[in-house]
Amino acid sequence: MPLPVPATIWKDLSLDFVLGLPRTKRGNDSIMVVVDRFSKMAHFVDCKKTFDALNIARLFFNEIVRLHGIPRSLTSDRDVKFVSHFWRELWKRLQTDINLSSAYHPQSDGQTEVVNRTLGNMLRCLVQEYSKRWDELLSQAEFAYNSMPNRSTGLSPFHVVYMKAPNHTVDVAVLPKCNSRIAAQTAEHFTQMLQDVRLKLEASNEQ
Repeated sequence: MPLPVPATIWKDLSLDFVLGLPRTKRGNDSIMVVVDRFSKMAHFVDCKKTFDALNIARLFFNEIVRLHGIPRSLTSDRDVKFVSHFWRELWKRLQTDINLSSAYHPQSDGQTEVVNRTLGNMLRCLVQEYSKRWDELLSQAEFAYNSMPNRSTGLSPFHVVYMKAPNHTVDVAVLPKCNSRIAAQTAEHFTQMLQDVRLKLEASNEQ
């Protein structure tokens, strides 16, 4: 059965991982992908494949709960991290429902799978020859993703959550008489990166 439609933002989340990435200088080789099923807003958190349920729980609280509070439901696949006694007991005590999708019925967690595919396309666009620096670009990829209109809602996730469009670097990149060459180059680089990601996302959505 498909999951019920959520009633509001950041109450019903899905959680998955992108694995098999090149190991970075910081030792990261995976990405934790958390998606709000209502707004479609996503957070991309770099991590290590060797993380156990305790480490994942700490990461989740540090990066998600501190921003959005305790979710009422959490959907994930049947990864060993998510079927452990610790993981189940933790969320039971916090009164959060755990929905584990079956390998034979992945549609129940299809939202995160779609985000993972889009994220893969974005990373290929961003990283290119810098395959061991992808974790340095992850926050920019997240910003670009959440700023793009979603095909389901017609609005960007950012707009659904904050009721306004985000301020883009394109709004501040053209500074009159900018005396810092490094600052100007940084703004230009970030603006170009967002444009590249936008084109990649549009192509991915069309496909």
